[in-house]
Amino acid sequence: MKIVSTDTIAGETIKETLGLVKGEIVQSKNAGRDIMAGFKTLVGGEIKGYTQMIKEARQIATERMIEEAKKVDADAIIGVRYGSSAVMQGAAEIIAYGTAVKLK
Repeated sequence: MKIVSTDTIAGETIKETLGLVKGEIVQSKNAGRDIMAGFKTLVGGEIKGYTQMIKEARQIATERMIEEAKKVDADAIIGVRYGSSAVMQGAAEIIAYGTAVKLK
């Protein structure tokens, strides 16, 4: 499955647009990460536990988007975007979305 953030794929021709596909996850923090994050905010710098949590959530959202695309027999997903938001204290939503297409 080809996945690109552009609206076209170099060297490929889009035969058919199949529609929007998406994958999402709401990921919560754990107590250990919260405690370490609290210490980190005192001294500054990257909060690696949160960075890893978001990275894992983005991967899961991407996999779910790909699964939706496979269900409609897509060859590729174009125009891929990611979004995130806090849905409640201690939890963040990650969404991956794009347009499923058939290639010639």
